Amino acid sequence: MILNRHSRRAEQLLVPAAFATALGNNVQLIAGALLVIREQQAMMAVGWLFIAVAGPQALLSPLFGRLADRFDRRALWIGCDVTSAALALGLPLWLACGGSPGPGIYGANLALAVVGALFSPASSALIKERISADRLRRFNARYEMGTQAGMLLSATIGGLCVQAFGAVPLLVFNAGTFVVSALCVAAVGRRPDRAPTATAPGAPTQATTRRPLRMRRFILLYAQGSVVVTVFNALLPTAVIGELHLGAATFGVVDALGCLGFLVATGAYRIVSRRGPDLRIAVVGFLLCSVGLVLQSQFGIVGYLVGVPLGAFFFGQARIASRTMLMTSADDASVGRVFGLANGAGLAATVVVMFLVATVTDHSDTRYGFGILAALALLATLSAGLLLRSPAPAGPDVSAGQAICLPRPGRPGGRAEAVRVLEAAPPGRGTAQSDQ
Repeated sequence: MILNRHSRRAEQLLVPAAFATALGNNVQLIAGALLVIREQQAMMAVGWLFIAVAGPQALLSPLFGRLADRFDRRALWIGCDVTSAALALGLPLWLACGGSPGPGIYGANLALAVVGALFSPASSALIKERISADRLRRFNARYEMGTQAGMLLSATIGGLCVQAFGAVPLLVFNAGTFVVSALCVAAVGRRPDRAPTATAPGAPTQATTRRPLRMRRFILLYAQGSVVVTVFNALLPTAVIGELHLGAATFGVVDALGCLGFLVATGAYRIVSRRGPDLRIAVVGFLLCSVGLVLQSQFGIVGYLVGVPLGAFFFGQARIASRTMLMTSADDASVGRVFGLANGAGLAATVVVMFLVATVTDHSDTRYGFGILAALALLATLSAGLLLRSPAPAGPDVSAGQAICLPRPGRPGGRAEAVRVLEAAPPGRGTAQSDQ
């Protein structure tokens, strides 16, 4: 009962904490991108800003993922938010003192990126640790809604506030979002002691039932979504402000519609997930999102007003499904390392894709940039989807969420004891769903 009550409190507090952190990180990035695009009018200038954010995380995320598995994850989350708040205040102070915008923007976002490299695996590991297995799928939908809503809403807030009040007041407000997140996580409380779980010698674990090759396929499917979001966030202001010569407020409206599309996707996922496996939801959603990336750029501002929310609707369901598959495929002891690898792989790919897309866009226009991004996302999605549909590696035939009976250690032939070896699957789902 204590663990159940604690899990419910964590559910209530971790979603707003994730929303506040995502909002804070991306307001900082979007504000910087708007200032850069106004000053230099080139996709590559914005691209370098996103590369400066992605590069450190790509290098450090795998290492920090291991740290998230060794230290208190709640303390790491709070520490990341407090450090981010202090760093976020540094940029408006720099600008108020007459510092050059360029070095200040790149420096502040680079420092926040280093903190973000630890935050991503630590937050995912805390979720796996605190949320009960039977509610993990539902929680992931809410968590992705909060995170993506924070990312998408940041463009709306950033665009409107930069145009109305300037960058400095926005950046000061932005520091407060990290404080809100830290307070929410602090209110979650310490992890209560768990009753010892009996295990038998030779009992299969997730490490033995999930081979590294199959785990990499889950990482590929999840990580390519990070590439799409980051590069898209650099392309969209370039298209709306740089090419169509519309204001930051218009850009904010377009991104607000994308936020609305993602919120609708969260509700739709709860319905769709009852009718089909997560693998199918992820692959179909990412494929339709790739098609939308190409089509929306062909019709000017009308294309973005219609295409961005529609693409966010498909992307949102796919992102939730891919996150759920990746999280349930890792155990409590290694989930930080798994998400550290996923974050690092996604951001390393982002650096390469961003450079390629920015180069092509600056020598042509954003239509070709969106086309290249869609083609690469399509290739990654199909590769991961086809590989995951292949038969799983040979291993113990145990369905997710079920228990197997093994003799107690030291008592051969004694009463069998149920040992849970994988995460709970939704009711009515069997081994096929867990393999996905």
